[in-house]
Amino acid sequence: MTSTATALRHRERVAVARLHALLELLPTALDKRLSDAHLTAFEFTLLEALQEADAHRLRLSALASRTNATLPRLSRVVTGLERKGLVTRTPCAEDGRAFNAVLTTAGLEAFESTRPLHADAVREMVLDGMTEDEVDTLADLALKILGRLDPDRRLAVTASLGDAACAADPAAVECAADPAAAECDADPLPADDCPADPAQA
Repeated sequence: MTSTATALRHRERVAVARLHALLELLPTALDKRLSDAHLTAFEFTLLEALQEADAHRLRLSALASRTNATLPRLSRVVTGLERKGLVTRTPCAEDGRAFNAVLTTAGLEAFESTRPLHADAVREMVLDGMTEDEVDTLADLALKILGRLDPDRRLAVTASLGDAACAADPAAVECAADPAAAECDADPLPADDCPADPAQA
C-alpha cells in the first residue's frame, strides 16, 4: 500500500465525485424503471446470469461471483426470487455441501419480458449519446477500476483480466440495433492553492 501527503488534484476529485454520484444514482434509477416488472436491477442481473448459464443453472458461489455479490446478499436475493417462483435452489449433484440456483420457466419468462424494459432504461440513462468508442472506453475504464478493487480476482468480472474475453460479460448476441467536456454543478470546486494541481496556463 502506498500513501502520499499530496492532495488529490482537482480533476482527480472531479472524476471520483462523478463516479460516486453514478454509483449512488444508477442502481436506484434502474430499480425504479424495472418496478413495473416487479424486479430490481440486481434481480434482473441474477436472472440474466442464470439464463446464460448451461441448463440455466449455477452454483450459488459461482452466481455470487458472476453478479459481483457477497454470498449472504446473493442468498437473500435468491430466497426472494424463490418466493416469486422465478428461481429454485437445489443441492449440487457434484458437491453435496453446495447448492445450485436454477431458473424456472416463470423465471425465464420474467427475464425475457423484462429484457426490453431493462435495455431501454440502460440506453436512456447510460448509453444514448455515446459513440461506440466511448462505450468501449467506459467498459475499459470500469474494468481497470474493478481490477484494483478485486486484486485477488475473486469475481468473475476480474478473473480473466488480461484475457481477451471476460467470463462475467453478458454473452454476445446479434442485435439489429448495434450499430466536449462541460462544467457540472456537482463537480468539486478547485482548491485555491493546491500544490498537486497543474499550474494554470
